[in-house]
Amino acid sequence: MSRFADVLARLAGVIDRRKGGDAGASYTARLLADPSLAAKKLGEEAIETVIAATQGDKSALAAESADLIYHWLVVLAAAGVSLDEVAARLEAREGTSGLDEKAGRKT
Repeated sequence: MSRFADVLARLAGVIDRRKGGDAGASYTARLLADPSLAAKKLGEEAIETVIAATQGDKSALAAESADLIYHWLVVLAAAGVSLDEVAARLEAREGTSGLDEKAGRKT
């Protein structure tokens, strides 16, 4: 398994363990208890990631990407969507042109 996959799995486990936790003591628990807030934070991090990418600052892009991925995992957990469900969607698209796949979603 890659280093990224290892870290992602550990982080997803931490997030899962925070479900139902004290929102006053855990930022993750607070986000999980308020899916709308979690989604807004994900959006903010997405924008910050785009800004970092357009500025060409690799360090900032890596840092903002880490924030984005954390908030994405929280949103998935809050919605009850597993990483395996996401993986299944990605697998279903393997071997398909991105342009063809996108065109197929419009119909």
